[in-house]
Amino acid sequence: MNGMVSVANIRQIIGEIRKEVAINNGSALNYNSEQLDNELLEQIENLCFSKPELGTLSVTEKKAVIDGVFNQMRRHDVIEPLINDPEITEIMINGPDKVFIEKNGAVEETGIAFEGRERLEDMIQSIVARVNRSVNEAEPVVDARLEDGSRVNIVLPPVALNGPLITIRKFPDRSMTMDDLIRLDSVTPEAASFLGKLVKARYNIFICGGTGSGKTSFLNALSSLIPKDERIVTIEDSAELQLTSVVNIARMEIRNANTEGRGEIRMDELIRTALRMRPDRIIVGEVRGKEAIDMLQAMNTGHDGSMSTGHANSTEDMLSRLETMVLMAAPLPLEAIKKQIASAIDIVIFLSRLRDHSRRTMEITEVAGCKNGEILLNPLYVFEEYGEDKNGRITGTLKRTSNPLKNGAKAKLRGVGLE
Repeated sequence: MNGMVSVANIRQIIGEIRKEVAINNGSALNYNSEQLDNELLEQIENLCFSKPELGTLSVTEKKAVIDGVFNQMRRHDVIEPLINDPEITEIMINGPDKVFIEKNGAVEETGIAFEGRERLEDMIQSIVARVNRSVNEAEPVVDARLEDGSRVNIVLPPVALNGPLITIRKFPDRSMTMDDLIRLDSVTPEAASFLGKLVKARYNIFICGGTGSGKTSFLNALSSLIPKDERIVTIEDSAELQLTSVVNIARMEIRNANTEGRGEIRMDELIRTALRMRPDRIIVGEVRGKEAIDMLQAMNTGHDGSMSTGHANSTEDMLSRLETMVLMAAPLPLEAIKKQIASAIDIVIFLSRLRDHSRRTMEITEVAGCKNGEILLNPLYVFEEYGEDKNGRITGTLKRTSNPLKNGAKAKLRGVGLE
């Protein structure tokens, strides 16, 4: 900014303009429309250019003031430029004066700070209101999303000890494709071709991995291979799938209870509802709890080709976690649960984020049935690491094992040659 106008004065002027515009518009600020945004922007510009205190500023600097006011009132305040930066994949806010980002796989502090805790809390309420959710001291944790589909997790005090916490997971402007995954070395062309055939042959596929390993991106890529004439039902806790290639798609999202504890719609309810919607395939964004049993039953009742994801550190760990999830919902014998899992899931894909921050497919494994109370696994592709190049990037490839696919019945039924 020009040296004749201090940063403190600029902030004061921004606050005055914001209050004046808010008074003039009243409750209209609760509505979101392009026409209202244009009207607000015009008012802000008129007020800004009428301020004699800002007379020493250049047009570019005045534009920065205008953007600052508008971002505070209608967008995402000081983090709006971060949201608009395509190279930033994650935004982490630890209270009003600690904002971190993930860019190119590395986490760094931005030096950006909110005007105060009140401004941060205003932004939080604006975000959750747009997706018909609420967050407060009584219910201090919520998942939401931004208009562009970015996933938002919010935690308020007293649970959050250093002020309101926000984590925003951004997604690309367009959904990931298999070609993108090949270009990023996440999967080999051979493995991608094999997975494409599995999708066409309607094998049930489960994608697992740790936080930030690329599960949602991989699910988007796999879903893009689904034939265009099929009807897909998606179920998510916070909508983030980008299945733009599917024409006949029904999207559903869970709903949290209101402040009175009413109105909750759980994922297991939506899965049961999906069965009555004539789906060819059901895609569950992420399985975390009791809904696992409903997902497995859906896969076992004629909805071949369904897909889902889950958090786990290995293929074996994911199957073990599924057993625990089913036990949470129904006290069934463990052997019966294992048989149901082995019958429902055909393929497990394990992803990992390696030490060089790259996301790789570590394993593609067939679930080959259940014998003597144990789920049998048949690894088809396994990642083999060779070392590191001069830039510290891990070198390696996803190699085909010598194990043949044992369950060729689905491929044969649909006339798909896998090998």
